[in-house]
Amino acid sequence: MTGWPQVALIALSATGMYITVILLTRLAGVRSFSKMSGFDFAVTVAIGSVLASVIMSKDPPLASGIAALVSLFGLQIGMAVLRSRFPGLQTMADNKPRLIMIGGEVQHDQLKKAKMTESDLWGKLRESNAFQFSQVLAVIAETTGDVCVLHTDGEDRRIEPELLKDVIGGERYARSLART
Repeated sequence: MTGWPQVALIALSATGMYITVILLTRLAGVRSFSKMSGFDFAVTVAIGSVLASVIMSKDPPLASGIAALVSLFGLQIGMAVLRSRFPGLQTMADNKPRLIMIGGEVQHDQLKKAKMTESDLWGKLRESNAFQFSQVLAVIAETTGDVCVLHTDGEDRRIEPELLKDVIGGERYARSLART
């Protein structure tokens, strides 16, 4: 059974962890809770796990929790710095986005490599309010696992080339425009 002293200790630990997360997020920047890469996502999940463990523990280990958070944020900052200085590390650590649909044409090889099914794709199209294949310019499986549907209601049917830079299969979009 939990008594008032235990409740007070949990509240104190939660407050300490909350303040620590705010301070570390201010130091680390907005990327702290982003999901720009698989590494970012893993750190975000780990931070949540540490918070829950410390706050819900019978005897909250506040100092251990703070040390774990500082370590996780430090690793994330360190990895971000290393990735910016060593492009090879970024290539190793991050997935690349994949072009999985051009117009109404599914790129089955890329869909398979993204470990998606057509049903997954149709769901993402519905989610993005694409009503017809003619509205779809391209669909990209992003590095985070998100699926981005680029669509239009207007006459302009072109995507700026920079938006497809470093997208696996992005050159297929340019070739499809050349054919039309």
